[in-house]
Amino acid sequence: MIESQVIEKIQDWAGCTIQKQKSVSGGSIAKTDLIRLEDGRTCLLKTGSEHSDGFFKEANGLKEIRKTACIRTPEVYLSDEKFLLMEYIEQGRKDDLFFVRFGEQLANLHSRTSLKFGFKENNYIGSTPQLNMPNNSEAESWVDFYYNKRLLYQYKLAEKNQLVGNELKNGFLVLENRIEEILEGSEEKPCLLHGDLWGGNYLCDLNSNPVLIDPAVYYGHRETDLAMTKLFGGFASDFYHSYRKHKPLPQGYDYRENIYLLYHVLNHLNLFGSSYYGQAVRLVWSYLH
Repeated sequence: MIESQVIEKIQDWAGCTIQKQKSVSGGSIAKTDLIRLEDGRTCLLKTGSEHSDGFFKEANGLKEIRKTACIRTPEVYLSDEKFLLMEYIEQGRKDDLFFVRFGEQLANLHSRTSLKFGFKENNYIGSTPQLNMPNNSEAESWVDFYYNKRLLYQYKLAEKNQLVGNELKNGFLVLENRIEEILEGSEEKPCLLHGDLWGGNYLCDLNSNPVLIDPAVYYGHRETDLAMTKLFGGFASDFYHSYRKHKPLPQGYDYRENIYLLYHVLNHLNLFGSSYYGQAVRLVWSYLH
């Protein structure tokens, strides 16, 4: 059941009552309901996050992407520490050009740049805190930002969770000394990232346009978004061809892909446990042979 306080806030905003509510499948972090208002409007409601600021953060990420007008995201209607009310986007069928459009639109999103790495606030990657507030060196250096705010943070969290064995520990110590060498040659301006771009975080609307959902935004290196798409098998080849056509990648992207996958695999290790340990070890040691 939706809390009475949440219902009251929604009805105040809508100017009418909620006629129907229906639970729908969504992510593992929050409860998702389809809300039908008395005036016929349909909205999507997310409740039940374990983080008191989680819905604010997601709302701000959606707004950050939406204001670029590069790629569709649900419009945010209302949010506070208890809920997020947003546009309901009915899903359609992917036509033959869906992934071509997706690749081009993501390339356009990645053309929105910033002077510094990070973001105006910390947010979440799944239910794990994601640190986006850099110190001076991290704001200017992608190597510093990525190592400290992404890899090292997740590694220390895994240590705290007693998920780090000797293979990962020894490999990570060597990786620390090689991170500059691994990322050398890929220097670019910080660009706007979705931050958690796997197959479950995009939709296809009725006009066969891509829609981004559940972001973990920050300004970083675009190769991290592209690497994340590969974590569970990758997107259609047209997506990558279209992206590269509109925004060619620096030489050595394939070599750097594992270092960017490592962040997400370490996060999955922390979220879901030791089933991701072997993959984390393999990614670390792929740079140590």
